[in-house]
Amino acid sequence: MKVILMEDVRGVGEAGSVATVADGYARNFLLPRKLAIEATNGSLKNLEQHRGTIRRKQALETSNASAQAEQLSQITLRLTAKAGEAGRLFGSITNNMVAEALAAEHGMTIDRRAISFPHPIKTLGPHEALVHLHKEIETALRIEVEPEAEGEA
Repeated sequence: MKVILMEDVRGVGEAGSVATVADGYARNFLLPRKLAIEATNGSLKNLEQHRGTIRRKQALETSNASAQAEQLSQITLRLTAKAGEAGRLFGSITNNMVAEALAAEHGMTIDRRAISFPHPIKTLGPHEALVHLHKEIETALRIEVEPEAEGEA
């Protein structure tokens, strides 16, 4: 089945392109999620209009991601964790913890899957996380891990 992609779909193509996919994949996945529309004669004629809409949407997403990247580059996120004598953590700092701390302290909603670490954070002190905001925009987030106070739980 020929479809016009409305969003980027990994392994299929970019938004605004015409792709040939299996009928079941189109009917059960792409069409219900509004990731694509069926490529009929009428929709192919309207393809340029769709491409314009897609370009505007992508430009807006890119500008929003750039602004968010600028904000994130200015932040030093402070997290507390239980640690042993030598400064090693009991466990590690996860991307979910970072996403929750960003939402709580700075009101920024970042998907936890967009946050990655060059190496696992298992010690106290300064660290860095990579935040993938858009397909071409990635920024570094500074994280300071501090020991939890003795009375905290």
